[in-house]
Amino acid sequence: RAVLDWRASYQLHRDLQPTDLSLLLLSTIQPISKPLIVMSLSSRQGLGGIVAHGGYRRSLRTLGIIPSLSVALQLLHGDIDQLRREYLVLFKRGVSITRKLGFSDVIMPGEMRNDLYITLERGEFEKGGKSVARNVEVTVYVLDIDGQILKVTHVAAGSGEPGGDDYHSLVLYHNNTPRWAEHVKLPIPVDMFRGSHVRFEFRHCSTKDKGEKKLFGYSFVPLMQEDGRTLPDGTHELIIHKCEENANLGECSRYIKLPFSKTNLPANNQTLKSTKESFWITSFLCSTKLTQNGDMLDLLKWRAHPERINDSLSKLKEIDGSEIVKFLQDTLDTLFGILDESSKRYGLKVFDSLVHIINLLQDSKFQHFKPVMDTYIESHFAGALSYRDLIKVLKWYVDRIVEAEHQDHIQQVLKASEYIFKYIIQSRRLYSLATGGQNEDEFRICVHELFMSIRFFLSQENKAACPVTQTQAVFLRTFPAIYAELLKIFTVREVAGFVRETLASLPTTAQSECPLEAVKLQCIAKTVESQLYTNPESRCVLVPVVLRLLQAHMQEQRELVMCARILTSMLSLIKKEETGTPVELIVDSLLGVLLRTILEITNRPQPAGSSLRLQFQDVTGEFVGCLLALLREMSDRHYQQLLQSFTSKEDLRDFLLQIFTVFRILIRPEMFPKDWTVMRLVTNNVIITTVLYLSDALRKNFLNDKFDYKVSVCRVCACLCVCNPAIYGDMRVMMGCEIFSMWQNLGEHKLNFIPAMIGPFLEVTLVPQPDLRNVMIPIFHDMMDWEQRRSGNFKQVEAKLIDKLDSLMSEGKGDETYRELFNSM
Repeated sequence: RAVLDWRASYQLHRDLQPTDLSLLLLSTIQPISKPLIVMSLSSRQGLGGIVAHGGYRRSLRTLGIIPSLSVALQLLHGDIDQLRREYLVLFKRGVSITRKLGFSDVIMPGEMRNDLYITLERGEFEKGGKSVARNVEVTVYVLDIDGQILKVTHVAAGSGEPGGDDYHSLVLYHNNTPRWAEHVKLPIPVDMFRGSHVRFEFRHCSTKDKGEKKLFGYSFVPLMQEDGRTLPDGTHELIIHKCEENANLGECSRYIKLPFSKTNLPANNQTLKSTKESFWITSFLCSTKLTQNGDMLDLLKWRAHPERINDSLSKLKEIDGSEIVKFLQDTLDTLFGILDESSKRYGLKVFDSLVHIINLLQDSKFQHFKPVMDTYIESHFAGALSYRDLIKVLKWYVDRIVEAEHQDHIQQVLKASEYIFKYIIQSRRLYSLATGGQNEDEFRICVHELFMSIRFFLSQENKAACPVTQTQAVFLRTFPAIYAELLKIFTVREVAGFVRETLASLPTTAQSECPLEAVKLQCIAKTVESQLYTNPESRCVLVPVVLRLLQAHMQEQRELVMCARILTSMLSLIKKEETGTPVELIVDSLLGVLLRTILEITNRPQPAGSSLRLQFQDVTGEFVGCLLALLREMSDRHYQQLLQSFTSKEDLRDFLLQIFTVFRILIRPEMFPKDWTVMRLVTNNVIITTVLYLSDALRKNFLNDKFDYKVSVCRVCACLCVCNPAIYGDMRVMMGCEIFSMWQNLGEHKLNFIPAMIGPFLEVTLVPQPDLRNVMIPIFHDMMDWEQRRSGNFKQVEAKLIDKLDSLMSEGKGDETYRELFNSM
């Protein structure tokens, strides 16, 4: 948790006019640059008294004092409970906690707030028979339905200020057009809002007789209208009603029926309209239970006016989103209440309204309200019968996708499918809990029929720009989020069956420039990373369909980054002893295409841009890691099944060429960073193990009378690379023995490798490993023998051997032991 703390003092300098009420600081505060800090003077003692009498500047300068204010700032990060624990001393100093002027980012169910903020803006008053302007003070009262002043801190002048029964404004000297800009908070309980009003009393304060305040008028404003809507936010021009000093305002019934705002005056009331006196206030309501929107109020009070239900549901989409999320729990209760009582009449409209609210929470502005809906579903939702209507309407929409001309609304429905299923599952759980699990078969049949409809529309093959294709993409984006909800009722195998059949219904033919192809892979990636795939019991059900779709994309060399991500997730979970043989399935489906993919991407020129080059290296590394992981998981049984799967020698030959070529690429010095010692050891170990497994197939199919030069060269090169001095370990002796064994099995085909292999074999003998040298050096004697048989001499081998040795020794390679060993043989 970062804490920025600065305790230096900053000076504020500004000459104040007699009506100045604030000090403005423009300063550079490190580490935050150029903040703007506005500080209001709230106390009316000391400096405030001088301001009222216009002598502030003159009095301070007479004393030789420059107006200044020192400010110490400390910025703390964290929620309030955490800060209370970490800064105990700070909170013991009487720190005031100021709530946000408006709602917090998340309003949880059960949170209560009902604060009305009123700003005394300005007024216009007549002289009232006086030769000079008045000294006007405004007194604010809150009165209940009976006309009684609300007691106990219902008027607060500011954060940290003790509340009271009233509020007194500043008095501006001889000013008939005062501008106060004073804020007052009225934390009025919800149950006291109806019938209450705020009264503003205007008094002239005499400068001759101290303490004398003469009442000359008042204004008022009701807090709630007759239809239940509260005072709308904004600026209000209030009527100033004249009264005598001894007027009895205690009986509010005498004035409460009078007009209070010039905006709402009837056209025939010219008397009040023509008056020059007015009083302006600005109001702002922050309430979790009260609304200023008439349409929202009609919806929430649907039982009082059932004839307005249809209209209210239609107008819900026109209501501002902030108003809906503010009353999210009440709105949802209303929708499901209407659904329970009149599902046949309003089922479709309630469903559409629910979809609108769910999609509203997808908006970045309101997405932090999702926890509110989650809490509502888990703890407050009570619609035990709602699942029937929700499934019915959702299926009705899905069945019309293929033939619908306009897909926009259907796409909105599918976009909300995650939360639709949350409501369906929770409703069914509540019903089962209440009835002991009745109608279980009926529910399962409904869900199966719904998925049949989904599979039908997903199976449609369309052009890339077709609206149905876009609708398919919308559903696939939300589909993985449904798994967790289905698992709350169905077994893992049942849910895996739903997912397998749904994914299997997707067309496998890839279309160029079709956005659906990328969405398919994203859906598969989320499936492989989900709780459903992590479970071995359901994983064996899902592996075949995932591999089928993954293979189709890798064969087309499309979306390789996403393919690598999916394959990595799959291989991170498999084990050799796991039931369901996922290793066999992956080898059968993807080993060949994985080898071709690595060959393809390693032969491409690297992109010029740094970000693209990093992405290229990442995807290459992921595919190499996947290949090594897959080969490590393969047992003798897997290799036997792999070799038996080739129906022709040509297929086996192509496979061996590919895998030996990939091995040559993996042993390149530049393939891994120099300090990746462990990775090089793992790679060498995998290569050795694989070569040993494939040796028998090579001997049986491509040596002696079935000799294939290309396959043999690739295999020898792979073995030589592992024996390279730059590589590690005793495994080189093993590969040296394998090279010697293969050389012996070549027979007369050895002549195809003479003298080309003399140089590579000599470089292997330079490795300071006595056992490896003992195995490899006799091969040179055998080369001379075969060259003698072919040409009658071995001058070619001798010349090549001497030239290569001379070159290697001049480079400083070899040692005395090597010379002695070579001479002895």
